[in-house]
Amino acid sequence: MAKTQTDELVFLPLGGSNEIGMNFNCYGFGPADDRKWIIVDVGVTFGDQSTPGVDIIMPDPSFIEAYADDILGIVLTHAHEDHIGAIGWLWPRLKAPLYATPFTAYLIREKLRDADLLDEVEINEVPLGGTIQLGPFEVTLVTLTHSIPEPNGLAIKTPLGTILHTGDWKIDPDPMLGGKTDIAAISRLGDEGVLAMVCDSTNVFVDGEAGSEAEVRVAMNKLISTLHGKVAVACFASNVARMDTAIRAAMANDRRVCLVGRSMHRMAAAAKSVGFLTDIPPFVTDAEAGFFPEDKILYLCTGSQGEARAALSRIADGTHPHVNLGPGSHVIFSSRVIPGNEIAIRNLQNKLSDRGARLYTERDHPGIHVSGHPCRDELKQMYQWARPQIAIPTHGERRHLLEHCNLAKDLQVPQTVALRNGDMVRLAPGRAEIIDEVPAGRVYVDGGMLVPENGDALRERRHAATNGVLHVSIVLDGKGRIASGPQIRSIGMPGDEDYPLDEALDDLAEVAVDAMKRLDKEARENDETVETCISRALKKASQRIWERRPIVETTVLRV
Repeated sequence: MAKTQTDELVFLPLGGSNEIGMNFNCYGFGPADDRKWIIVDVGVTFGDQSTPGVDIIMPDPSFIEAYADDILGIVLTHAHEDHIGAIGWLWPRLKAPLYATPFTAYLIREKLRDADLLDEVEINEVPLGGTIQLGPFEVTLVTLTHSIPEPNGLAIKTPLGTILHTGDWKIDPDPMLGGKTDIAAISRLGDEGVLAMVCDSTNVFVDGEAGSEAEVRVAMNKLISTLHGKVAVACFASNVARMDTAIRAAMANDRRVCLVGRSMHRMAAAAKSVGFLTDIPPFVTDAEAGFFPEDKILYLCTGSQGEARAALSRIADGTHPHVNLGPGSHVIFSSRVIPGNEIAIRNLQNKLSDRGARLYTERDHPGIHVSGHPCRDELKQMYQWARPQIAIPTHGERRHLLEHCNLAKDLQVPQTVALRNGDMVRLAPGRAEIIDEVPAGRVYVDGGMLVPENGDALRERRHAATNGVLHVSIVLDGKGRIASGPQIRSIGMPGDEDYPLDEALDDLAEVAVDAMKRLDKEARENDETVETCISRALKKASQRIWERRPIVETTVLRV
């Protein structure tokens, strides 16, 4: 496709910049009033203590949704949740064909099946190293290594230059499963000329290299060989190489493997569909595992991040129907702590310890886990291969992106740009510069529904969690006089021996009566006015009593 004088090549992150996770990247080509777009990855992040009741969070696609007819395709780099997890929720708003390698396509189908969308979505399987032509974009998959099968960088060629979008990666000389980093392909891109590299920043503060999965295999086998009794290994289900490592270690130590957790079964099925995990004994069901001698079984569990409904949390709570880990058991955490999950993981580990299980983590056994993201020496190597004119860090918090820019400058990259979600950068023609800022919020999955980031329900839930709730009921007669009540019930309000809660609520009832006395006859005839008056009075009194301003729900009945 020939370029015109008005064509521009732009990059727009709607998720994944200034944060780790929730990746959603848009590339546009053409004049500003007639751009064609491709999307790279549609991921999620997860709720925390600041989002009570919300488990899944995803980028708000409103901006690019307005140009849905101009989206040529959605290309998925790999199958981690922060890259594909929002497909089932957001595809109906984008309705573009999907492109992915076989392993990723398998898991995408499972997500679309769960969302009752499988028959509606065009899914195109692309072979490793394959090329996709999407209008002005020629997208070639570049094999990399990461902590999941079939991770791909994308060489995005356009009439205005080539972009290398790395996705998530590391340089693992011996990944155990799948191909090695395609150094030759990246070097060829560098020789031909890379306009911009959009690159992973997760470990930019970590010196050296991330380490190889082969090292984990040696360490895991050595550790398990010393253990007697039940052994459980907790890892990310998506890390099939780590699953394979645990399975091989079990086989070497005459143990059968039991998969515990839905994600483990799903990932094992996906791995087998592309030729992995094929030369191993059949897995033992969790119901069967209890009949094996304790030295003859290894449990491979989901829940290394302390997820409440995952297998390991149910085991720690004693609510799993078949698996029990008590005195003499061993739990190996072959995973890192994702920032934000520290409290949940600590609570999980304390529960397991309280049950008598002995724990092993990367802190006390460093060899049992390696990161899937590049450290500084690997970043330097990637820049030496690709030699981009523009460095655009992504997949990192603000400090990661700025440090990545500093590293790129030290490596003599001519231009660096640290973007925030919603920043549209023009890559060509001319120097790279931010030319627009578009809306880039978040959408929450709350009660199975998609709701805005600052919706009323979550705002009220946060307020109630901090300040509590008061329920007031009052009965008025035909003349607006109090016939009964007010009766006040509380949720989450404190009391002590000096000032019991019942006494505080009685005092609040008197406050409500006094507030009613200040209303004239006409005001008493309006329910909304009565409710507002009582609510304001009780919030003010609550501030004095508890230093809290609770939600006050007032119900007015008339007889």
